[in-house]
Amino acid sequence: MQLITWNIQWCRGCDGIVDPARIVRVCTEMADFDVLCFQEVPRNYPELKGSRGEDQFAALAAELPGFTPIEGVAVDVLATNGARRQFGNAIFSRLPVLQIFRHLLPFPADPRVPEMQRVAVEAVVAATSGPVRVTTTHLAYYSPNQRVAQVGRLRGLQAEAAGHAGDAAHAHKEGGPFQTVPRPASAILTADFNFRPEDPLYARLQEPLAVGVPAYRDSWRIAHPDKPHQPTLGVYDKAQWPGEAFCCDFIFVTEDLAPRVEDVNVDGATDASDHQPVLLKLDF
Repeated sequence: MQLITWNIQWCRGCDGIVDPARIVRVCTEMADFDVLCFQEVPRNYPELKGSRGEDQFAALAAELPGFTPIEGVAVDVLATNGARRQFGNAIFSRLPVLQIFRHLLPFPADPRVPEMQRVAVEAVVAATSGPVRVTTTHLAYYSPNQRVAQVGRLRGLQAEAAGHAGDAAHAHKEGGPFQTVPRPASAILTADFNFRPEDPLYARLQEPLAVGVPAYRDSWRIAHPDKPHQPTLGVYDKAQWPGEAFCCDFIFVTEDLAPRVEDVNVDGATDASDHQPVLLKLDF
């Protein structure tokens, strides 16, 4: 199983050009991927630099025939033209998608900084070795208080899923919405987390959960225990990120999947976004 996560910055490259096809092309050159996890996907936002307000959920889906597109809309507002303006994340999977969840993350008011609702979109996909949950999100950038609450919610969702995994035999109704569908504890969590490896939230996300609930582990540390994280932001876009490049895009796996991590790579060559894409290879 190969998965790529990438903050695509509304498909805008360091050259200022918005090009959804280029985003998919870079991913295709990187790997024969099974799952794509994208952050910063807009619909009807012409004010974004380089954008014409195109529906990028649809544009990316058109470039990925054979993949199930899963929208994770966080911001959903009315535009002056009467259409919806939407912004969030997306998952594209060529593996069968058994179940989808969309979790709005905590959004406590923080009047000191710009604010935006965030969402975690979760898909249960049927991998060769069994079902696995794939969740992608994008945590608050400006508000540390919101990030703290959002990390807490992500930990809570892992505990919740583990509870469902252990309750698969409860009463249900075949063929209806009460029918039991797998929601395993085994999981992959990807995001632009907007924190660095030295941030306490990086460690907090990986702290133990309840007995019997597999905790998250950083797949980079599993694959490269003796190497520092490769930078994923500010490598090429020095206009927005003039300082030293750093890592804030991670792929976490639950500890039961740790032995299945084969490799984690960062594409350090592309400038098709202000972030670099990250690839996980998993024997699953």
